[in-house]
Amino acid sequence: MREFVMLGTGSQVPSRERTQNGYFLRWDGEGFLFDPGEGTQRQMLYAGVAAGAITRLCITHFHGDHCLGVPGIVQRLSLDDVPHPVHAHYPASGQEYFTRLRYAASFYERAELLEEPVEEDGLLAVGPFGQLWARRLEHSVESFGYQLIEPDGRRMLPDQLKAFGITGPDIARLQRAGSLSIDGRTVRVDQVSEPRPGQRFAFIMDTRLCENVLRLADQADLLVIESTYLSAEADLARRFGHLTARQAARVAQESGARKLVLTHFSQRYLEPDRFHEEAAAEFTGEIIIASDLTRTPVPTRR
Repeated sequence: MREFVMLGTGSQVPSRERTQNGYFLRWDGEGFLFDPGEGTQRQMLYAGVAAGAITRLCITHFHGDHCLGVPGIVQRLSLDDVPHPVHAHYPASGQEYFTRLRYAASFYERAELLEEPVEEDGLLAVGPFGQLWARRLEHSVESFGYQLIEPDGRRMLPDQLKAFGITGPDIARLQRAGSLSIDGRTVRVDQVSEPRPGQRFAFIMDTRLCENVLRLADQADLLVIESTYLSAEADLARRFGHLTARQAARVAQESGARKLVLTHFSQRYLEPDRFHEEAAAEFTGEIIIASDLTRTPVPTRR
């Protein structure tokens, strides 16, 4: 299962309509928790996301609406005796803040939390999920966006497999070895399959437009990106290091994204349809205006 769960979608402070940030990406057997703001632990309860589902904690920057939920999440990992290690990625320049958040109150630490601070652009981790990358953004404090890239693979073609008489366990053996001898002839994997691009996910929070925004969003099947303001407040957005809905949608269009999720809305706006209208003027793909406790699937592979 690959789906994105929107736990909290507001910026700066909670409102009656939106809690602070909090996002969970379920990616097969992995669970990525991004930017847990205040109240994330409670939102996880409502959304049916267990602490044991978290395998990686990814923080873009240390403004409160993106990290004040860390103490509760960290302590919940131990309270629930989460048996697997949880990797924590965050800007290295904010090590002091992360340490304070991690040990904000007394608790019996049983879970294994592996701190892996991000110092520069680059590859953070490789695993069954693919590759996890981080790239520096432009905000009032150091901020990083995250990108998940699944390696390209091959899609087996049932008609071709049948034509060559390959069935059952022989299919897996062919995939592993690259070729297989059947009835005295050698069958190559490229004869019974076609290329299948790996999926991509991008998570971009507080930033002005910059080159790394486009690099993170490149060919994303699911692009989650902040759109704090509407274009009428473009000057305000640039001054405080944010994007407008129109800018975010233009990034999606230029980078070849397939599905766009807009989030991190200023509490000044009470009409979310305005964000959709502005984004639709720039982006021709599917647009999701994030709201608390909703979820959307990662688009199926091409």
